[in-house]
Amino acid sequence: MGEGRAGDVPWWRRAVIYEVYPRSFTDSNGDGEGDLAGLRAHLEYLADLGVDGIWIAPWYPSPLADGGYDVTDFGNIHPMFGTLADADAVLEEARALGLRVIIDVVPNHTSNQHPWFTAALAAGPGSRERSLYIFRDGRGKNGDQPPNNWISCFGPEVEGSGWERVTEREGRPGQWYLHTFAVEQPDLEWRSPDVLQRFDEILRFWFDRGVDGIRVDAAPAIGKEPDLRDADYGGDFRFMTLDWVGNPHWDVDEVHDVFRRWRAVANSYDGDRVFVAEAVVSSAERLSNYLRPDEMHSAFNFPYMKSAWDASALRTVIDATLDQLVPIGAPATWVMASHDEVRLVTRYGRKTTSSAHFADGQGEVSDPVLGTWRARAAAMLTLALPGGAYIYQGEELGLPQVDDLPDEVIQDPVFKRTNGATRGRDGCRVPLPWTGDQPPYGFSPDGVTTWLPQPDTWGRLTVESQLNDPDSTLSLHRQALKIRHEHPGLQTEDFAWQDSARGVLDFVRGTGFRCVVNVSGAPVDLGDATVLLASGPLLDGKLPTDTTAWVEST
Repeated sequence: MGEGRAGDVPWWRRAVIYEVYPRSFTDSNGDGEGDLAGLRAHLEYLADLGVDGIWIAPWYPSPLADGGYDVTDFGNIHPMFGTLADADAVLEEARALGLRVIIDVVPNHTSNQHPWFTAALAAGPGSRERSLYIFRDGRGKNGDQPPNNWISCFGPEVEGSGWERVTEREGRPGQWYLHTFAVEQPDLEWRSPDVLQRFDEILRFWFDRGVDGIRVDAAPAIGKEPDLRDADYGGDFRFMTLDWVGNPHWDVDEVHDVFRRWRAVANSYDGDRVFVAEAVVSSAERLSNYLRPDEMHSAFNFPYMKSAWDASALRTVIDATLDQLVPIGAPATWVMASHDEVRLVTRYGRKTTSSAHFADGQGEVSDPVLGTWRARAAAMLTLALPGGAYIYQGEELGLPQVDDLPDEVIQDPVFKRTNGATRGRDGCRVPLPWTGDQPPYGFSPDGVTTWLPQPDTWGRLTVESQLNDPDSTLSLHRQALKIRHEHPGLQTEDFAWQDSARGVLDFVRGTGFRCVVNVSGAPVDLGDATVLLASGPLLDGKLPTDTTAWVEST
């Protein structure tokens, strides 16, 4: 199962990538919003952390109806973040530090303010401009009912519909357009030759500028069955794509034709230009379809990310992942947090530790001590598994979710579209704390109000306060990443479970490396093993519950 010498392995198979949400990383100009100059100022911090690269969430011009995933120009930079010259400088300086750079591409939709969409509205039904999007006539006598029952991820617009009706030029009610996400995000029609060609050009634009990879947002969304048949949601109208099998607007087989085309574009460049898919699908088998040799290089492992903090559940998803990916030669990509998920410290401190939907556990009291203990253990588990891994900014600091943001500052569209019933994702997007003991903690110059308010209690969680504390969560990540890069056992893709007690995950990697994760209610005896690193202190040589240890195996 190994791949030979580390130097023979493509960088992305084992890379640890750090997700940068640029609006919340660092503000260099004092406007309370993060920017690319702020990112450049801290690239050395990321290199010293020990990650292999960064993934930058959308940096394109956008009205920010959905955090930048509503794009108006795929070939430019949002003025809030800087300019194309700033982006080029990030790429150049990252490369000098040995960091790879992955950027987001959002293929399912554009902003409703994108020139393509405004032209489609002006051109009218049947036009070439309108064929770039999924426009259809409505049902019913006057076309006043949506074309089908497909739903939107962000809640109801028209009785739960994912369709929005437009007003035509002459002022009459007209066709409907599909928006799988927010109403401001009209879906593109991927059967259009024009869409295919334009995205070939977008990919080449960024590859030509030197990006190392592209993360494909909502990859399964781009395919829709052409007959637009109604979907069977089984009576559950939440956007639960992990449960959807045979859905006509998600994970339709035709998406793979697009990704084969994209792979050919990447293969035309020297070096390893890679794709990582965001593909929240129903099974490891369906996920493996995106990772065939002529499609995506890697894909986020959402069943792992959304699993409960439970040894049996975690082992099941680890086994399913490796069983599906090893035979096709694809690496696993382990992710436990992102800008769309509740932060681990808060999630793992709740009664509900799974995350099938981002509203799961909302309103439950979270124990921050328990959550921190488990989040540290989970980080070490993730970094010990074979394949690649992603770390969301702030997880290395042990930041909690900010659950008490004032209603008036919340910007996530799901909050408005559910009339406040779902708080949304802004709580994990609060700007990072760098220095000092009060907001803005060095994210912005002193006295500046950040775009989302930071808690007054984050002084002990800043980079500055943790950097020289050997027991801090930041120090734990730095030590774990150093061992990951240096230990021979972690330079292979070998993996084997060891016999263990119920509630314990115990496996070995290569030669001399063993990982033990105690999710049981009793301490685990590690014998006389040499402990390389532990997520918490041992008790009389035993591993406490909710703790992970890396040890030298014999």
